[in-house]
Amino acid sequence: MLSHLPEPEALILVAVLPNPRDLQIARTLGWYRLRANKAPKVINVDYIAFYLTAKFAAKKWQICHFAKVTGHELVTRQDLIRNEADHPRASDRYFKLQLGAIQMLDAPILATTWRRITFLYTTGAHFVSAATIKDLVVVGQERDLLWTALKERKAHFDAAETTTPQDQPIDMDLSLLLALQSLGRLDEATLASFTKPFND
Repeated sequence: MLSHLPEPEALILVAVLPNPRDLQIARTLGWYRLRANKAPKVINVDYIAFYLTAKFAAKKWQICHFAKVTGHELVTRQDLIRNEADHPRASDRYFKLQLGAIQMLDAPILATTWRRITFLYTTGAHFVSAATIKDLVVVGQERDLLWTALKERKAHFDAAETTTPQDQPIDMDLSLLLALQSLGRLDEATLASFTKPFND
C-alpha cells in the first residue's frame, strides 16, 4: 500500500512520458522536462502523474507512476542534457520540474478508448479512485473549483521571480551519470550532488 497518496484537494498534472529513458531520468535524477512553448498554462501543481506511451510495451497506455512536484526552473535543453549539444532543440527553453521520489499506484489507471493524451488536470480525489483515464476528468461544480484553483496557481506563478540557481551542477554527461548509477558506482547522495535541485 502507498503511504503518500495525493491529498484529495491536491492539483495533479497528467503528462506524457514518451519513452523509458525519460522514466529513468525522473527516477534517477529527479526531474521532468516540458518544452516552454508547448507546456500547459499551469505547471505550479502539487503532483505530476505520467501517462506511458506505446514505447513502454506491456505497460503502454496507462498511468502507474506519479511524483510530488517540489520546484521548477526555466533552462535550455542543453543545460539538461549536456551530451546532446548538437541537438536541433539544444537552445530551446524548457521547464525543469523537480520531483520527489517516483511512486507507483497499486493498480494502474488504464486508457480504454482515450490513448492520445497531451496534458490533463485532475484532483487528488479523482486520481486515487480512478480506474480509467476518463475517471480523471473533473466535471460540474468540481470543474469550476478546479479551474479557480488553477487560475490562482497561475497568478502566483506569473508573479513569482524566475528561479535562479545559487550553485551550478558539475558538468558531467547525463548518460555517464545514469550508467554509473545503474552499475552501482554512484550512490544516491553523490548523484544528488551532481544534480542539486533548485526549489521555487
